[in-house]
Amino acid sequence: MTTGSTSQLQQDRAQAPVRHALSKVPEVTALFWIIKVLTTGMGETTSDYLANQLLGPPVAVCLAGVALVAALGLQFYVRRYVAWIYWLAIVMVSVFGTMAADVLHVGLGVPYIASTTFFVLALAAVLGLWYTTEKTLSIHSIHTRRREMFYWATVMTTFALGTAAGDLTAVPLHLGYFSSGVMFAVLFAVPALGFWLFRLNAIVAFWFAYIVTRPFGASFADWAGVPHSRGGLALGTGPVSLAVAVVILGLVGYLAVSRKDIATGGPQHSRQ
Repeated sequence: MTTGSTSQLQQDRAQAPVRHALSKVPEVTALFWIIKVLTTGMGETTSDYLANQLLGPPVAVCLAGVALVAALGLQFYVRRYVAWIYWLAIVMVSVFGTMAADVLHVGLGVPYIASTTFFVLALAAVLGLWYTTEKTLSIHSIHTRRREMFYWATVMTTFALGTAAGDLTAVPLHLGYFSSGVMFAVLFAVPALGFWLFRLNAIVAFWFAYIVTRPFGASFADWAGVPHSRGGLALGTGPVSLAVAVVILGLVGYLAVSRKDIATGGPQHSRQ
């Protein structure tokens, strides 16, 4: 073996732990939360537009399911976080998660309170299994395939739960979409204040905020898209989806170029 090849082998071995510890999710920054809220709104209105205006529920659900599988397959295929791939998967989870919640209510006639309760229990089961298996729920520890699977199972469940909860407050509880959006915006601020002022556990604060972003963004998107008869601005679900998609593309493009959401510090994140 030549000196050059020996040197290269030693370098590869030295870098192996760092490669193994590369995170598959973005750093949590202000832009992360902005894009997350926007994707929830886009998922809500896009789901409504595809299922109710463009394709019909059966075709829309099938196509969204195929697109979700493809997006997640691409996310699992890459070995590190890639901005556009990650956020494409989030958008497709948002669209399909909305459809899953809507199928329970519209298709099967399940009341919103029942579907909300079901998804609460499902989320608790996923998080419980994740913690029991991995002893952590930190997103800074997404370095293995199994943890990545737990992460995306949690993400999908939170989207379905948020959709059901948002519809529950807006319709049966008669708050309307705008008032629901304001309420969830306040709830979204609670974990941030708890973390900064009262030292709330960072993992608890993150997942609480993550769950609330769904009904937060979706309520305002519904308010913008639905007709006046339902308390909305009547802008249309299609135009609202397109406008939000353009903003998301711009922000994700910025992150892809600036790389401001790339986790730094290598393996130490696995200890958090």
